[in-house]
Amino acid sequence: MEHSNKYIFIYSIVMVVVIAVSLTVVAVQLKPAQEDNIRIEKMQNILSSVNVSTADIPKKKVIDIYHRYITSVVGINHSGDVVENDAEKVFAIELANEFKKPADQQILPVYTASLDNGDTAYIMPLRGKGLWGPVWGYISFKTDFNTIVGTMFDHKGETPGLGAEINQSWFMDPFKGKTIFDQEGKFTSIQIIKGGAPDDNPHGVDAISGGTITSKGVEKMIFDNLTNYQAYINKQKKQ
Repeated sequence: MEHSNKYIFIYSIVMVVVIAVSLTVVAVQLKPAQEDNIRIEKMQNILSSVNVSTADIPKKKVIDIYHRYITSVVGINHSGDVVENDAEKVFAIELANEFKKPADQQILPVYTASLDNGDTAYIMPLRGKGLWGPVWGYISFKTDFNTIVGTMFDHKGETPGLGAEINQSWFMDPFKGKTIFDQEGKFTSIQIIKGGAPDDNPHGVDAISGGTITSKGVEKMIFDNLTNYQAYINKQKKQ
């Protein structure tokens, strides 16, 4: 028996509606789990910047480890003043959204970590552009707000084997111990040098071979973001 065009039309509409509703229900049910995974991954990235690895730890335990190490989370303004003390609100801040606002309306996060060796580290998020898309990460400093404790970088779509290597330990580890101010106190940031940084360069690290544009994107990201934190850093250094 052949169905009329009207029947086929109605049947198609019903099937589309049923599928759309089903997909919506599934998406709503999965959203809390997805948001939880994003939250935990962010905690892992923050911890990674102070050299605390949670790669082989169950996700449920990551939250406890995060709160064990991260002792303070505040939001600062462009003048370097603390304007937000609610840790949850600051944790939810995304730099990509903040950078769309005028500078005087931006709130920038600062995380304080208490390390196993008794030292304190200050962590600042980073956001920039690579060759094919956004790059991001975290950078942490000793209490001198000059010496790097560690870094964490990642990307959305850099070239595998080239720019994508920014999230590998061999690229990130050399940042440890580097400084962002010279002996006169001038802000130098970090230079990522093609062909390799001299061993005696306190501000330089090796660029990725074949990934020069991404390397320079990371360099610019660090410079631009730390420039935004300069007022806060200068106030902390005077205390």
